[in-house]
Amino acid sequence: MVNHSIPASTARDGVLDSSGRVPAPDLARGFMLLAIAFAHAPLFVLTLDRGNPVANGVINVFHNLFVNNHARPLFAFLFGYSLVQLLNRRMERGDDWVTTRRLLRRRGWWLVGIGFVHMAVLAPIDILAAYGLSAVLLVGLLRAKDATLLWTAGIGLVPATALAGFATWYPMAHDNSPYGAGSIAAGADGAWALLAERLQVWPFALVTGVLMVVPGVLVGVWAARRRLLDEPDRHRRYLRNAAIVTLSLSVIGALPAGLVQLGVWAEPPAGALWFAALAQPLTGYAGGIGMAAVIALIAIPAGRRPNRFTTAIQALGRRSMSLYLFQSVVFVLVFYPYGLALQDDLGLAGATGVAAATWAVSVALAELMRRAGYRGPAEILLRRLAYR
Repeated sequence: MVNHSIPASTARDGVLDSSGRVPAPDLARGFMLLAIAFAHAPLFVLTLDRGNPVANGVINVFHNLFVNNHARPLFAFLFGYSLVQLLNRRMERGDDWVTTRRLLRRRGWWLVGIGFVHMAVLAPIDILAAYGLSAVLLVGLLRAKDATLLWTAGIGLVPATALAGFATWYPMAHDNSPYGAGSIAAGADGAWALLAERLQVWPFALVTGVLMVVPGVLVGVWAARRRLLDEPDRHRRYLRNAAIVTLSLSVIGALPAGLVQLGVWAEPPAGALWFAALAQPLTGYAGGIGMAAVIALIAIPAGRRPNRFTTAIQALGRRSMSLYLFQSVVFVLVFYPYGLALQDDLGLAGATGVAAATWAVSVALAELMRRAGYRGPAEILLRRLAYR
């Protein structure tokens, strides 16, 4: 196993921040929450074409090129990366592989439990349970050969792309609405009706969620072995080239679906429609990884010359689970009937604005927690449960 401890020279090179942590993973998790907020908020809205049509059109283009099917791969990549970081920390402290593997699986099962509660109490867009179960299932691959990791990720791309492609194809083929419109909006249902529906759907959603994140998790494990985010200065050229190639590929792959949803490509043949629906999620995996590469490049000057903004984003990344749950609280209060009931009043642009504002508040809350020396409620809970 490669020794992933941080060489002393990296501190002198400015890779570490003032707290002794490498900034890139935390920065990436902080920006990841913005991508997740952009992806999730429109799902609460019943009619995405409410409001200014020009603003909705511009935001729709933005979502198609940079949000849809990009937020999930970014999260998956960072989750896989974090598994290797956790493994290395435990091994460096003297734990053996069996003890560490048991700990990671126990942590994964508790993530499943927290995700279940999140789904039942707040909103059925939970991603914690899927990542927790993927950790339970994939932890044995943390010591597999690189070829095994990449082959498994490649094979996993087949069902992952098929599932995401169907979710993209269905609205385009039926009503040409933007992807995910109103998919978890409450309508006129009360809390108990919503809970009953979620309990029926959750097992299926959990299985499909795991299938869709496996490729990104395994690529994240591969990247963590090479310390691409831990030592971005050493990998600067590789990260720059990877960002250019992957982001270009993701934009090109998202264009066909974007043209259909905007009505520019009217009534495409069935085969072309399926091609557009599959190309967007397939290349979206590249886009999510490309976003991580861009943030790693940003982390190079941020680690050497930290400022208030990057420090706050890092604080958000360290408390990503707590502030992810905070997003759901805000969206339920803003959109659902037993909150402000704005699910039928805000279009795509309005929902995206709510997402951006929620993320900004999350950054402020994370910075306050950092200054108070407070880890974050969800992080503290998971640590107590998993580490006993």
